[in-house]
Amino acid sequence: MFDNLDHINEPVTEGESFRDRIATVDEKGKRKWVYAQKPPKGKFYNIRTWLSYLYFIAFFGMPFVTVNDRPFFLINIPHSKFILFGKVFWPQDFFILGLTMVTFVFFIILFTAAFGRLFCGWACPQTNFMEMMFRKIEFFILGDAAAQKQLSAAPWNGKKIFKVTVKHITFYLLSFIIANFFLAYVIGVKDLEKIITEPVNQHIAGLTSIMIFSAVFYAVFAFFREQACIVICPYGRLQSVLMDKNSMIVAYDYKRGEPRGNFKKGSTEVLGDCIDCHQCVRVCPTGIDIRNGVQMECVACTACIDACDHIMEKIKKPKGLIRYASENSIANGESLHYTTRMKLYTVLCGIALTLLSILLLTRKDVDATIMRTPGQLFQERGKDSISNLYNIKAINKTMKDVQLTIKLEDGNGSIETIGKPYIEVEKEGQGSGSFFVVLPKSRVHQRKTIIKLGFYQGDKKITESKTNFLGPISE
Repeated sequence: MFDNLDHINEPVTEGESFRDRIATVDEKGKRKWVYAQKPPKGKFYNIRTWLSYLYFIAFFGMPFVTVNDRPFFLINIPHSKFILFGKVFWPQDFFILGLTMVTFVFFIILFTAAFGRLFCGWACPQTNFMEMMFRKIEFFILGDAAAQKQLSAAPWNGKKIFKVTVKHITFYLLSFIIANFFLAYVIGVKDLEKIITEPVNQHIAGLTSIMIFSAVFYAVFAFFREQACIVICPYGRLQSVLMDKNSMIVAYDYKRGEPRGNFKKGSTEVLGDCIDCHQCVRVCPTGIDIRNGVQMECVACTACIDACDHIMEKIKKPKGLIRYASENSIANGESLHYTTRMKLYTVLCGIALTLLSILLLTRKDVDATIMRTPGQLFQERGKDSISNLYNIKAINKTMKDVQLTIKLEDGNGSIETIGKPYIEVEKEGQGSGSFFVVLPKSRVHQRKTIIKLGFYQGDKKITESKTNFLGPISE
């Protein structure tokens, strides 16, 4: 929980057990199952619904998107092959992936400092699948929250067995489908198709992976549910160090709402706008009472905002008793503003993004590393020439086989390739070879002479490299 935000609940003196334990655990430490009600179709719920459609289209459609015969996005950890936006990255590009992760961390810091857990409620896969897919199916099969409670308390008769069985079969089938698409992001659609269409004994490891992923997803969405956000995900705990009093949160306006209660005829007590209907609690997927302030379990899904606005409409009071706000805006009437800390994070993100862009733009699809053969000195060729032996290792990140020819770019001299007159590098593979660089003695005036080598595919220059040429010490 957020100690720096707890004081916004000073008017609340009862039911403060939320300070001692999470909302889904009772005083004995036993889990309390959350029966979240259907949130009313308010502004935020409608926007989240449409965004979830886009998310599902992206998740299930992206594995089929290719760029230059490559998947648009692939994280093939077993083969150490990563494809982002159609560009392949190998272990040799690890520094680029590392910088990408650093940039991502900066964005998390900046985004959370400014907007709290907006990502959790609007873009997190766990929230989208749980609330916008599995929860809706559960409502369709078992009924609303009240019906689910009654069914849970009812004895095991034919109706209950049928409904529960249909729910879990549906949940597992959906988890199985999700697991297949998840695996497509790891091995690619073509390899996944082989696992599905070819004999099982040829793909035991792939089938086992699908079954494991299916079981994990099924367990999360059928049983673990909101506990994944509370227990496993570290993001909620990070809020306490990333957020401050100017961060945007889903907040209850305690100044306007307290003291809460229903107005009674003849009463002289002055009450706030909160009528203590508990609708904000009933629709919360993590079971918290937002009126107790920001808590670790809150995923900023805005269900409580829509529920409260719906009640405010009915009792003819202004909306926004629960709304997006900052602690300062609630306590002091200040508007959300761009703080110095946010500006600093933005500068750091900009620097990291600039460096990352430069690395991506200057990254070569075909690259070569040149090294003089260890233990070899120069060789004299007759009276007028000197040669050095070099090893070459080439990486081909394209989808076509490449035949590299080596040319001396500066001054006179020649290249003598050992074996074939070119270095053959298969698509998305590596190649190696050895070659001599022969220079006339008249060009070698120092112990080390820098030479420039160009690598060509046909007449097209692909890349170039500089290296040292070793010669005798001039007298």
